[in-house]
Amino acid sequence: MIILKSPREQELMIQAGNKLGKIFDQLTDLIRPGISTLEIDKFVEKAIIQSGGKPNFALEDGYHWSVCASINEVLIHGIPNKNIILKDGDILSIDMGNLDNNGFNGDACRTFAVGNISDEAKKLIRCTEECFYNALKVCYPGHHLYEISMAIQKTADSYGFSLCKEYGGHGIGREMHEDPFIPNYYSAELGFGPFIREGMCLAIEPMVMAGKSTIVTKKDGWGVVSADGKLTAHYENDIIITANGPIITSVDSNVTRHLEELEIKA
Repeated sequence: MIILKSPREQELMIQAGNKLGKIFDQLTDLIRPGISTLEIDKFVEKAIIQSGGKPNFALEDGYHWSVCASINEVLIHGIPNKNIILKDGDILSIDMGNLDNNGFNGDACRTFAVGNISDEAKKLIRCTEECFYNALKVCYPGHHLYEISMAIQKTADSYGFSLCKEYGGHGIGREMHEDPFIPNYYSAELGFGPFIREGMCLAIEPMVMAGKSTIVTKKDGWGVVSADGKLTAHYENDIIITANGPIITSVDSNVTRHLEELEIKA
C-alpha cells in the first residue's frame, strides 16, 4: 500500500531530509586518504544524534552501524571497520539514514572521491548522479512509476554501464522502507507501474556498475559486491511529489549544484 503524505507530513519529511543533507556537507572534508570507515560511521552517528534523531540503519535487524560504507567494488551495505582505511584513488559510497525526532525518516547516499581518482571512476560517479536527475524529470503527477526506472536505464545505457537488478528505490515516511519498490532497471515485462501521485514520498537510488550487473553477497551477510570486481557507485535522495513538481528533501551542496544546472528550485 502506497501511503500518501499530507502537507504537514511533507513538511516533516523535509525537516528530516535536510538534516541528512547538512551531514553530507560535513563529510566532504572528513573523507580523505588515511581515515577508516569506522571513524566515518562514528562521526555520522554523533551528528545524527546531535540533530535530534536516531541512526535508523542501526535499528534494522542485525545491523549495528549508522552508515553503510561501500568502497570500489562494494556496491551497497559495506560494514564500517576500523581496519578498512581509505586510500588515494578509492571511491566510497556512504549510505545513511535518520529517524528524526519528528517521527519521519531520511535515507540518502553519496559516492565520494577519495583523493585523486581515475577518469573511469569520475565517469561512473557522474553517470550515477545523472541517473537520478534524469529520473527526477519524470517525477510529476500523471507519469508512471516505472518511467523512473526507464530514465535510469536509458542513462546507464548511454554511458555503457550496468545496473543492479536485485535492489532499488522505495517509498519512505514513518518507516524507512515503504511501498512502492522502484526497480533500478527497466524491461518491457515490468509494464508502466502505478501512476505517480501527489503526496508520494520516494527514495530514488541508482546503483551503477562499471562491469557486468552480476552481484554476490560477502561472507559477512551484508556487503554486496560486483562479481567481476569492477567499480560501483550509488546515489540516493528522498523526494516528495507535488502538483508543481518534485521536492528533494536531502539537500546538500551536491544537490544544490545539480538543481542550479537544471534551473530547478530545491
